[in-house]
Parts: sequence; structure tokens; C-alpha cells
Amino acid sequence: MTTPFSPEELERYARHIVLPEIGGPGQQALKSARVLVVGAGGIGSPVALYLAAAGVGTLGIADDDTVSRSNLQRQILHGEADVGRAKLDSAVDRIAAINPHVQVEPHRLRLDVDNAAVVIEAYDLVIDGSDNFATRYAMADLCEAVRRPLVSAAVNRFSGSLTTLTPFESGPDGSLLPRYRDLFPEPPPEGLVPTCTEAGILGAVTGILGTLAAAEAVKLICGIGEPLIGRLLLVDTLAMRFEEIRYRRRRT
Repeated sequence: MTTPFSPEELERYARHIVLPEIGGPGQQALKSARVLVVGAGGIGSPVALYLAAAGVGTLGIADDDTVSRSNLQRQILHGEADVGRAKLDSAVDRIAAINPHVQVEPHRLRLDVDNAAVVIEAYDLVIDGSDNFATRYAMADLCEAVRRPLVSAAVNRFSGSLTTLTPFESGPDGSLLPRYRDLFPEPPPEGLVPTCTEAGILGAVTGILGTLAAAEAVKLICGIGEPLIGRLLLVDTLAMRFEEIRYRRRRT
């Protein structure tokens, strides 16, 4: 059951409500939505900030890390005063300052194949902004198993990628939609792809990919537009080029 917007909420969300594609019903859908953000780092920061500003009613955030000074170049949920604090604590404070109508559910753990399913089931949608392949594959497999849409974003140096996964649903032709493993069958050998610590990362790249992921989430919640299902968006900021790769379910 939806609750009416207060006058303050109507003023806050006015620019959404006048969009015909969103309107009052879409804003109510956002208010009722429960979204899990995996990671409160470079990608998770703009995701959480924009979804909070958009009026998503409940944001779950899973992270077990603390803020270090080297994070501040890109992880905009946190500031200088947060160095040494748990990222979840600074995230909760920052989101409350942006929108007091948003409830934050902190999960102080690193999600993996053993603990994530029960957490994921409590949400309508998952956004993965993790920085390692083990978590990405675990989120993809578990979201498929519990039938939750997954927006998966990744970054590397000056570039990034984004896709949306609903492999438990069928496409217009009746065939099942693709999995993450249809796009990336196996994780690369350990050590082949350098981490951000080793290779560096342009801070704005995490902002671009995180903002795009937030836009995908709003579209999915409101049922508008064309999500990146079966499409991998590639972003190259050095060339300022956006490209798309289409992929489909592998035949077994």
C-alpha cells in the first residue's frame, strides 16, 4: 500500500513528477522500492547518492571496509573527516543529509556465495559496484537463483562497462535472457587484470559508471525505457567514446 506524498516530498520530487514517463506513479514506485548496493566505494558512491536523491525508499548497502585517504579521489560518499571510519557509517550520514525520507539498511559484510542469498532476497533490485571478480560472479549467480534483476558495473583506469541482467525472464521470442556467464564465461586468471591500486583509476570514471547504473535502476523500478539487457555498454573516457556490444543466451 502506498502512502501519499507529503508537501515537502512533492516539492522535492517535482522535476521527476512532471516527467510523463515517471509522474506520480513512477515516484511512488521509487518510494516503495528496495535496492541493494554492493559496495560503498567508487561506483557505489554515486549510485547511492543519486538513488537517495531520486527518492528510493530503502537502500541497502553492503560493505565491510573503512575509509582511507586514497579513497577520497573518487568515493564521494566520504570526506576527509571520515578517514578511518567504516564506510557504512559515513554512507548513512551522507544519505541522511541528502534525503531524510530514505531508509538505509547497512550490511557490514563482504557478500559472497555463502552469505549473500538471504540478503539479496530482501530487495527488489541489486546494483553491483564491487571491485573484484569473485563478488561479481557470485552476485550474478545468486541474483539469477533468487530472481532479482542485477545492474553490474565495472571500471578500469579510464574506462568502464555496464549491463543489466534478468536471466530468469524470457525475451520476446520466448527464449531465456542472457546470463553474466554468457558474456564472461569464466573469471580471468588471478593477477591478469590489475587492481585499481596497481593500475590506477580516473576518479570521474567511477562517477560516470555509477551515475549510469543509477539511471538503469530508476528505469527498471519505473518500468520505462530500454534497459541494458543483452547489451554491454562500454565507456572509454580517453577517447570519450560510448560503444555497445550485444550478447545473447548461449545454447546448451
